[in-house]
Amino acid sequence: MWQVMSEDNVKTAVIAKTLITSLGLFAFLAPSPASAQLIPQPWVSVGGKDGDVTYAVGARALNLGVEVGSGPDGATGVDVLKFLNLPVISPYVGVGYYSEDKGIAVSGGVQVGATDNIFVGAGYNSVRGFNGQLGIRF
Repeated sequence: MWQVMSEDNVKTAVIAKTLITSLGLFAFLAPSPASAQLIPQPWVSVGGKDGDVTYAVGARALNLGVEVGSGPDGATGVDVLKFLNLPVISPYVGVGYYSEDKGIAVSGGVQVGATDNIFVGAGYNSVRGFNGQLGIRF
């Protein structure tokens, strides 16, 4: 049942975990070119969960975003999002809080530049369900 690891295997495992954690934190906290995102990029979102239509509006600046949404049973809430700015796509993760006893929500998704001024996205929010997004860059 119990496997004894050699000292070399333990060192290798610690180094690998440290490297993976460091790279993840670096990607999450890496500064981005501020001049490209000083003007907020707004979007609207429509989705659904449990047969109910859900709505949200959001804005992003400096790779941080805020989304205010309406979910099932009249729940309303706000999510704080962190974007990873890649050349073509921008994946994001977020956490929020919703009323009507829905509590904490987690979300994630991706936004993709469709043109120079328009972007589209798809995401999931644990309270508001799957959604599609349409936004504008100024």
